[in-house]
Amino acid sequence: MNRRNFLRNGSLAGLSLATLSMCKSGPEVKNEAGQAGSQIENFKLEEASISELQQMMGSGALTAVTITQLYLDRIKAIDAAGPKLNSVIEVNPDALSIAAAMDAERKNGKVRGQLHGIPVLIKDNIGTNDKMQTTAGSLALAGHIAPKDAFIVRQLRQAGAVLLGKTNLSEWANFRSSHSSSGWSSRGGQTRNPYLLTHNPCGSSAGSGVATAANLCTVAVGTETDGSITCPSSVNGIVGLKPTVGLLSRSGIIPISHTQDTAGPMARTVKDAAILLGVLAGADPTDEKTAENAGKIPSDYTKFLDANALKGKRIGVEKKFQGDNLHMIECWNKAKALLIKQGAEIIEIEYLDKINALAQNELIVLKYEFKHGLNKYLASSGAKIKSLHEVIAYNNANAEKAMPYFTQDILESSDKLSGLETKEYLQSLAKSHIGSRNIIDEVIKKHQLDAISGLTMGPACSIDLWYGDRWGDVSLTTPAATSGYPHITVPCGLVYDLPVGLSFFSGAYTEPQLISLAYSFEQAFGKRPMPAFKHSIE
Repeated sequence: MNRRNFLRNGSLAGLSLATLSMCKSGPEVKNEAGQAGSQIENFKLEEASISELQQMMGSGALTAVTITQLYLDRIKAIDAAGPKLNSVIEVNPDALSIAAAMDAERKNGKVRGQLHGIPVLIKDNIGTNDKMQTTAGSLALAGHIAPKDAFIVRQLRQAGAVLLGKTNLSEWANFRSSHSSSGWSSRGGQTRNPYLLTHNPCGSSAGSGVATAANLCTVAVGTETDGSITCPSSVNGIVGLKPTVGLLSRSGIIPISHTQDTAGPMARTVKDAAILLGVLAGADPTDEKTAENAGKIPSDYTKFLDANALKGKRIGVEKKFQGDNLHMIECWNKAKALLIKQGAEIIEIEYLDKINALAQNELIVLKYEFKHGLNKYLASSGAKIKSLHEVIAYNNANAEKAMPYFTQDILESSDKLSGLETKEYLQSLAKSHIGSRNIIDEVIKKHQLDAISGLTMGPACSIDLWYGDRWGDVSLTTPAATSGYPHITVPCGLVYDLPVGLSFFSGAYTEPQLISLAYSFEQAFGKRPMPAFKHSIE
């Protein structure tokens, strides 16, 4: 089922990219980027990877301060102005001072690791105890400073990363309205897809996806409940990895669901995603779910980068293709052909209908857990707004600014629910979470699969603030989301000049093998096409 149908009826979604030679279909698009053209075409750090930047800083060719300033200039030129992507909700006023401190450490012989001096953007539902706000894109929380850093933010700081700023998102991580426009928030406005500016960036990690695709940062951090990392990664032509729930701590992150929520890396390459994942992962006593990751976190995820990893692997694919779009079918057939060329064995399976049949149960679980989790977060966050009920009241009192396009039916229906001891919640949790796990575990065991694969989603839909998103039939985010299993999407083609991604997912804590498979596909596929910041279709 697609993302829009999830919010209306129960399921959810995702999206990604690749090279023009793979799956280029549809009309030409006109570039009207305007005065920011030189910033777009002559950016010194275009497609720069973590390893390349480390080499340049190590040789003295660049400093962390220089790199940070280049990204800040680019954000000012093409995000706030120029094409106006609107992906960065605020920049960190301390970014340059953090970079200078990292340069001083390097000069004195101290390099903390692979993220030392590397600029990273983080989603605006992840708490930072600094001069930046943490609002989930909501005007109800405008001005709120988190009382402490989220655990994963502490991990980034300890690794020497430069916190460049916060990214815009679908307000309340796209859990406000069943008629929302992904990438829109009352605080940050509408984020736009850098491939075609009239089109949707998907969400809820819209800003993180767009900023990474447009080279406004080296890597970014997103969060996902169902599709919120993998969808914007797919439609913006980047790599996105939703980890096993429990691999990364959720403490300090504005919640939806303690069953499905997780943060995760968003990057232009599988290697960069693997580096960032290794920094973010860890056990946190304030998030009991992370107790399950003991002994399951490798010292370095990059050791699993194997260009030949697909050879001899059994990859399960849904027997019946979702939808009937000929361009999507062509893209899928080419992706399968490349998997086979790299030595994978394609095994046809049937599982999606069973997963999608549980969709309404997922929505019930998320609504119950959202009310419980958000009330708990707000009560202890120091925010002026203390509960979901007060958020709803604020939006009603400030409807002209807070709800100019769509309302808050999901907030309202969630607030009417009772506690987590309710029979409806417990039965829905068993059907959605345990049920989907059982389906996936059974099909993997029956067919002896190394992973399950398929197109992440179709190309981006048009931005429609009044009627909301209209996604197509292809969607592969829900199985891994409801089960809590890991899911990686990697660019695999363009349809209508818009990115489409290929997904791999498997059982709990299989990130190493998924990274291997995605890397093997990425290396065979080749480099992604750059966003063209096109403004219209001819």
